[in-house]
Amino acid sequence: MSRPSSAGGGGLGAGKAGGGKHGGTASAAAAAAAAAAAAAVAAAAGVGSVPGSGSAAASSAGSLPPAAALPGQPSELTALFECPVCFDYVLPPILQCQAGHLVCNPCRQKLSCCPTCRGPLSPSIRNLAMENVASTLPFPCKYSGSGCLLVLHHSQKADHEELCEFRPYTCPCPGATCKWAGPLEAVMPHLMHTHKSITTLQGEDIVFLATDISLPGAVDWVMMQSCFSHHFMLVLEKQEKFEGHQQFFAVVLLIGARKQAQNFAYRLELNGNRRRLTWEATPHSIHDGVAAAILNSDCLVFDTSVAHLFADNGNLGINVTISMC
Repeated sequence: MSRPSSAGGGGLGAGKAGGGKHGGTASAAAAAAAAAAAAAVAAAAGVGSVPGSGSAAASSAGSLPPAAALPGQPSELTALFECPVCFDYVLPPILQCQAGHLVCNPCRQKLSCCPTCRGPLSPSIRNLAMENVASTLPFPCKYSGSGCLLVLHHSQKADHEELCEFRPYTCPCPGATCKWAGPLEAVMPHLMHTHKSITTLQGEDIVFLATDISLPGAVDWVMMQSCFSHHFMLVLEKQEKFEGHQQFFAVVLLIGARKQAQNFAYRLELNGNRRRLTWEATPHSIHDGVAAAILNSDCLVFDTSVAHLFADNGNLGINVTISMC
């Protein structure tokens, strides 16, 4: 049985109330970048090679093979691309301040002046030489410190990091104030230890019972389902997505990665009074979260009047079936 929790409880889906910077001088960095750019251009023309790059230097500026390309490339070159604010890499398109200092694009959007020289960041100046160098280098995954060993061409880096199995997961409980984050294998132990009030049912076909659906304000109901050696989080939320119009949103999340979620399908079904309402879809990964599913209406959506058609004494039972694709 799934009961709505009190606000801030952090248990059964807590109810919502009322619902190393760059070393050296700028001129030294610019000189190093210029030397690297010259080496890259020479490599692209087949004249020479970047030291330590071996035969891979003959590749053109935009044709670095995926993943572990240029295994011998010296780390000093990638260090030139380190953002002085977040310490991630400055990747194309690369913009510089008027003095030639670099900062990554996400940080640049939040800054009013250069973090290195305090000079203006506008007008935007494109650094094509550094972009050419970046196209010849492999960059480590953002989550290398968590165990990811991949190095990638800059054009592949963002897509990989979005799906990287070493990316930290946040607590999937909707409406909760829990700030926990950790590896995938630690999500279930966290839920069992910190959110003990969440019930777990075994089997691929269960009934998710949400009690007291007439409670005012925004409320969450949460339950876990375990089958096929995986764990799924079942969430029912009542909220006002549109002002003055309360709706229910029901969705299933896999405690796993997006790629794993593609191996499953789920069906939600409301039955009662010779009526039936069904929703079938691929479960979301907890990386996506409940909010994304609700925002896109990629879940079972029904209003309060429909809920009461299927409710029994203020309780709503949802049949949940998980299957493998």
